[in-house]
Amino acid sequence: MNWLTAAPRRVLALISVACVAMLAFGMYLQHVVGLEPCPMCIVQRYALIAVAIFTGLASARAQKGWWMTWGVLALVAAGFGAFVAARQSWLQWYPPEVATCGRDFYGMIENYPISRAIPMIFRGSGDCAAIDWTFLGGSIANWSFICFVGFGLVLLVLLVGALKKGGSRGGSGYSMA
Repeated sequence: MNWLTAAPRRVLALISVACVAMLAFGMYLQHVVGLEPCPMCIVQRYALIAVAIFTGLASARAQKGWWMTWGVLALVAAGFGAFVAARQSWLQWYPPEVATCGRDFYGMIENYPISRAIPMIFRGSGDCAAIDWTFLGGSIANWSFICFVGFGLVLLVLLVGALKKGGSRGGSGYSMA
C-alpha cells in the first residue's frame, strides 16, 4: 500500500479523471446510444460529479489538511453514490410488482416539494428497474456500485495512511495564512 500513500495527490487526480471518464461514457450512452437515464441514474451522476470535484480540489494543493478535508468530502460523496447504485441494483434484481414509468428527475423536482421528491427518487420506478445495457453480465448500476466502492476504499486508504503518518496537523497540516 506504500505506492498508494506515497503520492496521494496523483491518486486523487486519477480518481477525478476516472469520474470524468465515467461521466463522459454516461453521456455517450445517453446521446449516442440513446439510453435515457432514470432518476436514480441522475442522482448517481451528481455523486460522480461531486467525487470528481472534491478529488480534483484535493489534488490541487500539497497541504495535507487541504487534501484530507476534500478527501473526506469525496469519501462521503462516494458512499452516497454507492448507496444509490446499490438501491438501484436491488430494484433491478427484485423489480416492483407494478412497474410504472414515473416522472423524470427534473419533473419531480419542479412539481413537488423537495421533501416529497427525494423519497420518490429513492423509491425508484419502472425506469430504475430496467436493465438496458450490460457489460460482463453487470448492469450500469452494478458497475457504478463497484466503482463507487473502489473510489471509497482508495480514499479510505489514503486518509487512514495520512493519519498514521503523523496526524493531520503534522509538518504540512492546516495553515492559517
